[in-house]
Amino acid sequence: MGLFILRRLGVMIFTALCLTFIVFFLTNLYPNLEKLAKTQGNFRMSDEQVESYLARNGHMQPLPIKYGQWLGVLPGWTVEVEDGMRGRCVTGTVSAEELDAAPTFCGVIQGDWGASTVFRSEVSSIVSERLGLTGILMFWVIVLMVPSALALGVLAGMREGTRTDRTLSTFAITTTATPEYVSGVILIAVFASSTMGLRWFKGTATSAMENPTFENFFLPVLTIALYGMGYIARMTRASMAEVMTAQYIRTARLKGVTFSNIVMRHALRNALIAPFTVIMLQFPWLLNGVVIVETLFNYKGFGWTLVQAASNNDIELLLGVSVVSVFVVLVTQLISDIGYVYLNPRISVS
Repeated sequence: MGLFILRRLGVMIFTALCLTFIVFFLTNLYPNLEKLAKTQGNFRMSDEQVESYLARNGHMQPLPIKYGQWLGVLPGWTVEVEDGMRGRCVTGTVSAEELDAAPTFCGVIQGDWGASTVFRSEVSSIVSERLGLTGILMFWVIVLMVPSALALGVLAGMREGTRTDRTLSTFAITTTATPEYVSGVILIAVFASSTMGLRWFKGTATSAMENPTFENFFLPVLTIALYGMGYIARMTRASMAEVMTAQYIRTARLKGVTFSNIVMRHALRNALIAPFTVIMLQFPWLLNGVVIVETLFNYKGFGWTLVQAASNNDIELLLGVSVVSVFVVLVTQLISDIGYVYLNPRISVS
């Protein structure tokens, strides 16, 4: 298992480098850099002024060198300007002595993720704050979604072909087929609007960023949970129905083992192998796929930050968000593979 994890870590690092390089390449295309220069200066800048701005801020270097500087494996750029020196590892224009005293390497590896041009703050602090807000949302969605989906799937799979199975399967398909922006609007209209007369919850979750309560946080949690619940329930139902027809289950029934013991001690573990992967895949989706819900309920989490970074051409923030997204995807895949081995000992890690 240790060797397997080491091999997977090596593949993860290589994959992360490839993915972040692609994002770095796309965000550093000249049209994006030109837009950045005009946004920070003025939109009437000439081509010479744009190139001067980009040169003063280290954007005119070859792409591999800029990528290495961003990672922190190459020394940060330095540029001599009229009133002093500028560099990646210093803020603003400084003297030559101050530049010499600054660190030589300052990239992602060293914990320096740059500064956001929109929020005027360090990217690392913005990402950590917004990631924490989305983490709270993800936690309560998982708490509601996973047990509910597994219960629905197991119950439907145990009663395959019955009215219970058809009812639960219809509910699961309906929730999966309904986009979050539809279910969210419906929930707001029914439970948070004075039009229907059922103002049980608040229509926005802005106040939940500081003090999450059942009243201001349940609707966004329910909106996301409903959408993800159906897929997990369907996978669990299919897996459970297949396990219940296995030969060892029939043998247990013939031996007189009670139905509850058959389900809990024999069928459930094998039936959870397929849904386990689906559940782990929900984490990357929850991190980046809740953009609509966070926007709909005005909850300024990680997805909302991703939209702001992309729409405002905030290159450093967009790169920081991409690093976190890639890390979450790769780690959840590793956990999924390890969990597979423990749920099914017949799988060889070699």
